[in-house]
Amino acid sequence: MSQTLSLSTLLAVPMAPLVGALAAGILGTKFGGNWIGRRMSHSLTIFSVFLSFVLSAMTLKSVALDGARFNETLYTWMVVGGLKMEIGFLVDGLTAMMMCVVTFVSLMVHIYTVGYMEEDDGYNRFFAYISLFTFSMLMLVMSNNMLQLFFGWEAVGLVSYLLIGFWFNKPSAIFANMKAFLVNRVGDFGFILGIGLIVAFAGTLNYTEAFAKAADLAKLSFPGTDWMLITVICICLFIGAMGKSAQFPLHVWLPDSMEGPTPISALIHAATMVTAGIFMVARMSPLFELSETALNFVLVIGAITALFMGFLGIIQNDIKRVVAYSTLSQLGYMTVALGASAYSVAVFHLMTHAFFKALLFLAAGSVIMGVHHNQDIRWMGGLRKYMPITWITSLLGSLALIGTPLFAGFYSKDSIIEAVHESHLPGAGFALFAVLAGVFITAFYSFRMYFLVFHGKERFDQNPDAHHGHGHGHHSEPQHPHESPWVVTVPLVLLAIPSVVIGFMTIEPMLYGAFFKDSIFFAEKHEALKEMAKAFHGPVQMAWHALTTLPFWLALAGVATSYYMYMVNPALPTAIKKAFMPIYTLLENKYYLDWFNENVLARGARALGTGLWKGGDEYVIDGTLVNGSWKLVDWVSGTVRRVQTGYLYHYALGMILGVFVLMTYFVWLK
Repeated sequence: MSQTLSLSTLLAVPMAPLVGALAAGILGTKFGGNWIGRRMSHSLTIFSVFLSFVLSAMTLKSVALDGARFNETLYTWMVVGGLKMEIGFLVDGLTAMMMCVVTFVSLMVHIYTVGYMEEDDGYNRFFAYISLFTFSMLMLVMSNNMLQLFFGWEAVGLVSYLLIGFWFNKPSAIFANMKAFLVNRVGDFGFILGIGLIVAFAGTLNYTEAFAKAADLAKLSFPGTDWMLITVICICLFIGAMGKSAQFPLHVWLPDSMEGPTPISALIHAATMVTAGIFMVARMSPLFELSETALNFVLVIGAITALFMGFLGIIQNDIKRVVAYSTLSQLGYMTVALGASAYSVAVFHLMTHAFFKALLFLAAGSVIMGVHHNQDIRWMGGLRKYMPITWITSLLGSLALIGTPLFAGFYSKDSIIEAVHESHLPGAGFALFAVLAGVFITAFYSFRMYFLVFHGKERFDQNPDAHHGHGHGHHSEPQHPHESPWVVTVPLVLLAIPSVVIGFMTIEPMLYGAFFKDSIFFAEKHEALKEMAKAFHGPVQMAWHALTTLPFWLALAGVATSYYMYMVNPALPTAIKKAFMPIYTLLENKYYLDWFNENVLARGARALGTGLWKGGDEYVIDGTLVNGSWKLVDWVSGTVRRVQTGYLYHYALGMILGVFVLMTYFVWLK
């Protein structure tokens, strides 16, 4: 293949899912008269995403092997002054890798959905949404300018709103999608300010042009302050990433978004939408490299998220929420890597995490189906013999998540810890502690879930909610769990394979090779990767060496602790909970952040709004200005009217009094 990629192939990648989405969403729903049925809807959307995946894989092959690149504008939307607003594609190593991850995970989710949403009335609508989501995400990662990036950014936000609130008759789902939407608006406000500052000072929306002016931007200070302009830009951009990638304190929407159907959790909260922020910061590396302050901010926020969201995973009993908190914690890891200037390590973890986290969510969904829509891990247990495929794939996913040597998660997670260790930023010490403690915590809660679900006594018949059914199904007597149909188990197996091998296969080109050479940039002084490259002697040696390192023993300790506490001595967790009730309450209330947001921020905003409405609008504007002006005119005219009587003697009296006043005045002057 030649050095350039064909435009028609690239256009087909995002357009195929869009066509599928429109077909299923218009012709497959009441809106378009239900022309096409369920089978046609899912066949169309699955085929379009499959096509997209094949084309992405071909693109990745030519990018990685032949060094092909693409960076062109396809269409100019409008020109304002000297500012061009365009749609264009930039395809390099970073984009090609993201395209493959997005389309592959999306394809698995599409196939899985056929089984999972089988009984749901909104079947065709659901397929339309997930295809539309795939289109939005592809537009985001393929863009070569900030306008299209922002379009994709908002589009994934919109579709996630539709998906989280997919069951719009559930009040909790409506509350959750509203929360996700509003919290993301806070982040997006920062994001658009960052883009606006780039436009104001660099005069362009195009990545390449903006990065070419990065050195000039670094010399400017923010008007009216002595802050560096580049720091303000980077922090604003990162606030956008904090909303989308759920970093503290804008993480509050992600656990609640588990109200959507499980396939969404896998698509949005594992592989695609939440990683958009990580991708964006990596893409903006030429700007971030110029500001140590911004990098330090990124590092510390990531470390807080990695550590404190892990703690919350320990006490969750809803199977999907455990996985959701582990996603938050892993996103914290990626952010830490970004802060340590190890962008390629962050993106590498993004990729390995996408496979095993999608696997864990889909496995959780398979378990939920198997136990008839119960989500509480306290009422599971012993599922191993009923659901062998779900069991083995879950185990592989969990092993990858905790960083078992040779598994995918191990290579990326250990590289992050290594990168933080090499970093010289002020926040690096705290970050190193957070990522190391996170290893133990992750291993502990992952295997707590694993043991409670797949091993030990069977506890389905003790579930207080079981007799009236949970969710959709209404089952009078507790039934035995069963393995899910092939449309559910095949995606699990296909995701389990990369969860095991992808790290081993790709660590060399992605971290120490030339795969990202023209998509990610480093300043000379941030050379964590150079130090790591000296110590790297291939993936096998890395796994062998890991057996002597702290992260491996921390992970092992986490698994052993959870085994002891949940298999050997199940009375212990209850005793610990009693002893540490205040801490448990703090975690149960998620550090009271939701309380703070609802009672302080939301009430404060409401009080401010009410104050402005009552005080400003009603009192000042309506009361004083609008009503006050006519009242004044009314009073003046009323007073003057009394004087105009029409009687001659009144006027004569007025004249005499006037003359008298004037005479008195002049005499007094003398």
